[in-house]
Amino acid sequence: MGLSQAILTCLINAPHSGYDLSKVFSESVGYFWQASQQQIYRELSKLESAGLIVSEVIPREGRLDKKVYSITEQGKQHLIEWMHKPSEPDIIREDLLVKIFSGGIVPVNVLIEDVVRHRRIHLDKLLKYQDIEKEKCPYPRELNQEEKLRNLVLKAGIKYEQSWIEWCDEALAVLKSISPD
Repeated sequence: MGLSQAILTCLINAPHSGYDLSKVFSESVGYFWQASQQQIYRELSKLESAGLIVSEVIPREGRLDKKVYSITEQGKQHLIEWMHKPSEPDIIREDLLVKIFSGGIVPVNVLIEDVVRHRRIHLDKLLKYQDIEKEKCPYPRELNQEEKLRNLVLKAGIKYEQSWIEWCDEALAVLKSISPD
């Protein structure tokens, strides 16, 4: 997947300014696709040049004009065509795994500290996802189609974080068993 598809996805339901889009992005697809505000603005220009989105400048008295982006029919078709293509699993790029792989060159406590830190980060994300699930999906059987699909994505995030926490626990047990302390 590319950033362009993630941005088009955020524009399906409503037009947004670049600033608002950055907020929507971070509160939705941003949980599983990272992009800085600068990257989003750069991609908006490319999408507009390609005719996949259009912008409208809205004058505001006493403030800078607001540029609002909307997906075009061509943009929707682009997204539909992309959705018909098979998805490939993403490649794991995790520096912690590289550190563990070459961990024999540092004291084990260095690795333990990093794994503990990772575990805490994954636990924080898990708790956040579980809070979202409680708020947005208290009655899973009553969800409409769109809500069910988004809930599936949320469940993937929950399982991902649970898996990392389990791995961190396993790694800590192994690291502590070989620690000289």
